[in-house]
Amino acid sequence: MRTMLRTAVCVAMAAGAAWGQGAELPLQTSVSQYGITWTFDRPVPVGRFITGDYYVVGPVTVTAVDPAPAGSGEDFRHGSMLNPPVTTAQAYDGRMRDFKSDQGARFPLKLAPGDSLLSAVSLDKTQQNQVLPNPTGGGTESSPLKTVAVLTCLDEPAWDDAFRPGYCDRTKKKLHRAKDVRWDRLRSVKPVAAPLPSWARRYPANPMTLVDGVPSLAWVERMFERPWVDHVYGWTSREMHPSENMPGYGREVGRAVSYAALLLNCDYPLQQKRTLALRLIQVGIDNWSVATQGVRDREGGWPAAGGFGNGRKLPIVFAAIMLDDPEMKTIRTHAGGASFGEDEHVEFGPSWTGATVRFTGQYPLIGHIQKDRGPYEHLTPDQWPGPRKTMSEGYRRNTTSICWVGQALAMRLMDAQAVWDHDAWFVYVDRWMHEDDTQAVAAIRAAHGGDAGIRQGSTEFDPWIDAMWARYRPTLNPPPDGWKPTAGQ
Repeated sequence: MRTMLRTAVCVAMAAGAAWGQGAELPLQTSVSQYGITWTFDRPVPVGRFITGDYYVVGPVTVTAVDPAPAGSGEDFRHGSMLNPPVTTAQAYDGRMRDFKSDQGARFPLKLAPGDSLLSAVSLDKTQQNQVLPNPTGGGTESSPLKTVAVLTCLDEPAWDDAFRPGYCDRTKKKLHRAKDVRWDRLRSVKPVAAPLPSWARRYPANPMTLVDGVPSLAWVERMFERPWVDHVYGWTSREMHPSENMPGYGREVGRAVSYAALLLNCDYPLQQKRTLALRLIQVGIDNWSVATQGVRDREGGWPAAGGFGNGRKLPIVFAAIMLDDPEMKTIRTHAGGASFGEDEHVEFGPSWTGATVRFTGQYPLIGHIQKDRGPYEHLTPDQWPGPRKTMSEGYRRNTTSICWVGQALAMRLMDAQAVWDHDAWFVYVDRWMHEDDTQAVAAIRAAHGGDAGIRQGSTEFDPWIDAMWARYRPTLNPPPDGWKPTAGQ
């Protein structure tokens, strides 16, 4: 059997298969990654994608996964999902919202070419995210999942430098390759030194290492080392983000991609940037596989919901540019039903502060239901609607704007505004960083008392990103009239 399978693989490669054409794949009866082991019914060809995830040449039957699924209802642990949907449903752990046991994979499980199997390791107790923790120490971003790994089934060996196809891509017909990455699209600016942020000292298990005052590539590489499992629609997906794979809350997702994209546009030798770039591209490919299945207001995306929906569009835009992929570069055409928090949260229109661009509220899509979370910036503070009148303003200041600064700067450095295709967002970030909000804060306090939240003009938590903005934003088509640019700038 072993010889026959090896021969079959070699014959396919010799015949000019679309992929592969590399070294002969080893035959294995099991494969392990991140503490998860899949066992097969026979020796099968096993390969690895450029970012380290495994694939098998199938069809193949997975007879068992370790740790094995156990329990039922709220006590269910260590779940797996085959070709997960982009709805609110999940079958990884019974403690998370929208647990649907019928969505879970059951073993033995036959994998056909085009399938993706996602398997999880549950924690005994929920755990604060370990990749980029909440800087304020909050516990709402805790997850019951430790990690998730992805096993992909292909119909033939992949190229040695192939990226893993997105886990929500059912066809697997298009594999991107590292050899096609457009490294010339990265800028090479000098990184600006900055002090260690105060929050970093609270997390010795997740040290923010600095090199000459700049966050290290190794620290950010770890944020993207494992698959970002992000297919559940809605803000509850933060529970599903495995604590050792990706950030929990959307604000931290936005901060993580900010660090990555800015570091990749610094003047490090290309070889030093390669690992991080490939990993960020992989996240973009995964996010694209979710976004292309989007149905507006229902599934397949990351809608504006306060801090939740941040950071998912940048990896797609980054991958689109680096791979020069025509479909990914036209998001509205090929993923028009997907939602992105950055875009839905801002629009052109008069604000009570005098700005020409405004925040659309914590929940702009359902603001008619929860009025204190819908559009409000067209009104003066004394007219803000709803029982908790400063709710949306709090989210504007504390969980959204502050994680957009690094993203917007990186996209400007890469001249990516046209691919991003939402001018209002870039203009809004300029407003956030340059509008003097002294009088606005005084008006908010006079109307409602208390603190208005984080002040405009910084990221609050990320002094290095603030320093990079101060150094490079003035060099990138600066607004002609202070912070008040026009559409397209």
